[in-house]
Amino acid sequence: MNTLLRWLTGACLMGALAHGVAGDRDHERARQALASGEILPLTEILARAGRLLEGRMIEVELEREDGLWVYEIKLLRTDGRLVEALFDARGGELLELEGSALEDVLRRRD
Repeated sequence: MNTLLRWLTGACLMGALAHGVAGDRDHERARQALASGEILPLTEILARAGRLLEGRMIEVELEREDGLWVYEIKLLRTDGRLVEALFDARGGELLELEGSALEDVLRRRD
């Protein structure tokens, strides 16, 4: 992995941890969750999102919802539509898509 990609990955992870989780204690809980293996690294989630979804990723947040860690990824489509994808932070599964005309968001598999 080249240096720029490592730097961007680190910046995205720190941004997700800092902005997606409210409060300093939650920020520390998110770091501990990553260190303990409770959540997957952001790089793995981004790779999965890139394989599954069409669009440019413009924002990522790590949030705690109903006791579960969730990565929320915002995608900008080529037609200007905004789509939000929620991924389970523990297992990496795509949980939900939000936006309009979602039928063409998922990449086609041959």
